Amino acid sequence: MSSDPTGVEIGGAVKNVLAIACGTVQGRALGENARASLITRGLAEMIRLGLAKGGRTETFGGLSGIGDLVLTCSATQSRNYALGVALGRGQNLDAALAGRRSVVEGVATATAVAGLANRIGIEMPISEAVEAVLRRGASIDAMIDGLLRRPYRSE
Repeated sequence: MSSDPTGVEIGGAVKNVLAIACGTVQGRALGENARASLITRGLAEMIRLGLAKGGRTETFGGLSGIGDLVLTCSATQSRNYALGVALGRGQNLDAALAGRRSVVEGVATATAVAGLANRIGIEMPISEAVEAVLRRGASIDAMIDGLLRRPYRSE
C-alpha cells in the first residue's frame, strides 16, 4: 500500500511504455548497456511526469517505481517488453499484436503519456519516441538516431 496513489499510477503507466522501448533494444540486439541507459533515462522521465502531477520522489525509488520498471523492462514474460522485441525484430504493430489474448497496456498508454507530457510541458523523449513508432509509423531507426543525437547534459 502507498500513500502516493498519483506516483504509483504514473509509475505503473510509464513503465509499460518504457518496457516497449527496452524490448525494441533487445529485438535490435543493441546490448545491455543500451537497455540500462533506457531504464535510467526512462526513470528520469517517469519522475519528471510524476512530480509534475503531484507524485512524490520517494515513490519512484521504491517497488512501484524503479522496482517495477526494472522488472517490466527485463522480463521476457512482460507483454510490453515482448511487443518491443517483436517490433525490434521488424514486425509491424498489427502483426506483433496478432493472436495475443491479453492486453499490451503500453500501446494505449504511450499515446496518453505523450499527450499528457505535451499538454503540461514535460520533456519525455523516450515515451514520445515509442508513441511515434506505435501510432505515427515512425521508423525505429529514426527514433533511435533522434534519441542518440540529443544534447548531453550534466547529471
